[in-house]
Amino acid sequence: MSDVATIHALVLGDGDGPARDRLDAAWPGWDRDVRIVVAADGGARLAEALGLRIDHWVGDGDSFDAPGIERLRRAGIPVDLVSAAKDESDLELAVGQAVALGATDITVLGGLGGPRLDHTMANIALLAHPALAGRTARLLDAETRVSLLTGPATAAFDGRPGDLVSLLPLSSDVAGIATDGLEYPLRDEALAIGPARGLSNVRLGPTATVTIRSGRLLVVEVAATLRA
Repeated sequence: MSDVATIHALVLGDGDGPARDRLDAAWPGWDRDVRIVVAADGGARLAEALGLRIDHWVGDGDSFDAPGIERLRRAGIPVDLVSAAKDESDLELAVGQAVALGATDITVLGGLGGPRLDHTMANIALLAHPALAGRTARLLDAETRVSLLTGPATAAFDGRPGDLVSLLPLSSDVAGIATDGLEYPLRDEALAIGPARGLSNVRLGPTATVTIRSGRLLVVEVAATLRA
């Protein structure tokens, strides 16, 4: 979508909500040029904590009470209250709504951590959702940033020297991996699900570049402050 102007959207989930000061410290510029904010159910509380105005709310209301939903309506915020008997998660619906509103670049907050590991895994898998094809997306909290590369692709990941960068296959085989700016380089190599070879690489400078020829590769960045 290089010929289309970037429209950055924030999608707010009901997982562990990072504080703004910690996000700013770990990932400077994380909210740059945000034009759309979509809350998934209880993610509406995260908007208030981060000082954000919601543009759209979607959910089944199981983690955000009826008075809260009514407050959104009175504030003029579009509300999509859906049935709890559905195939999609609230966060999946919110990502879809962000795409429907024109988002080309999506940052998901409140999608990592919390008591439900299955929810976290499903949220990470959303990066491979067909609705995100041709768009960029990431899950973010105050410690971790998770992105997905689908080959053939090349992407630059900006951060700080010392950040950990793990490359984890999401498909059975990821081929033609080449890296630049990481302590342990890969040069036209493959990674398979199972072995931990791509774990805990280190960013040497402000930018690391990853190229893949085929497959799906998760890029998991951990702020340098957590290395101890």
